Amino acid sequence: MLALVLLLVLATARPLVAAEGPYFLTYDHHLEDPGDLEVSFSPVFGFPRTVSRFAGASTEFEYGASRWWTTEFYLDGQTTWRDATVFTGFRWENRFRPLQGEHWINPVLYVEFENINGADKSLLEVVGHDTEEDFVAPAGLARVVKEREIETKLILSSDFKRWNISENFIAEKNLTNVPWEFGYTMGVSRPLGFAASPLACNFCRKNFSVGAELYGGLGDRYEFGFHRTSQYAGPLMTWALSNGTTFKFSPMFGMTRDSHRALLRFSVSYEIERFDRRVQWLFR
Repeated sequence: MLALVLLLVLATARPLVAAEGPYFLTYDHHLEDPGDLEVSFSPVFGFPRTVSRFAGASTEFEYGASRWWTTEFYLDGQTTWRDATVFTGFRWENRFRPLQGEHWINPVLYVEFENINGADKSLLEVVGHDTEEDFVAPAGLARVVKEREIETKLILSSDFKRWNISENFIAEKNLTNVPWEFGYTMGVSRPLGFAASPLACNFCRKNFSVGAELYGGLGDRYEFGFHRTSQYAGPLMTWALSNGTTFKFSPMFGMTRDSHRALLRFSVSYEIERFDRRVQWLFR
């Protein structure tokens, strides 16, 4: 039923400028507009040093509940070369913006519940002492391990002369008796052009953004710091089409021996304006 509603809404959706953020893991302070729904598919291809290559993926549904609250639901899965393809669980994310308007630094509070298993390879965050060794176990064994976790983030974001600079501090706690784990992400981005045009344009400079992202683990409450952690950095590019579709691409490179050698990230998303009103119209 839900799939039918989404298909009908997509068929009646009007073109608009997409609101997808420029980063893969880093959040800025821009929330989804109230009533809008964004549907995204975001795979990551892993090229480890010592274990089999893999592809993890998340399908995301992001909804603007209000001007200060955005909620998002994820479905995760993965496939590993010479192993298996499995569904790995779901996540429910919420972001709250306590201050309205633009400020020098714009804080956002983030909380997420994760119900995934040990086979998850979506790499939506890197915390604690996450390393390449965590990917050794076959999917059939790893999926038996349940990981129910609460993840929180403090998001700090600033827009300055068309640049966006964002920093996220992550604190994650498994609901079993394990210590808090910490991580971070940082991103900087900028559109290539700024001139507005009354005509729909897909290849205008303003439709493209470039930047870079840096993220990794910060250990846990017993061993805080960079020792035995994974760290990644790389460039990124965003292309927003006039019909509401956005493409993102980023090659990320591991900077420590505990990291994967490289990660290749890709994302395609579609923005549905005033999804709430369209659903109401369908059920009138």
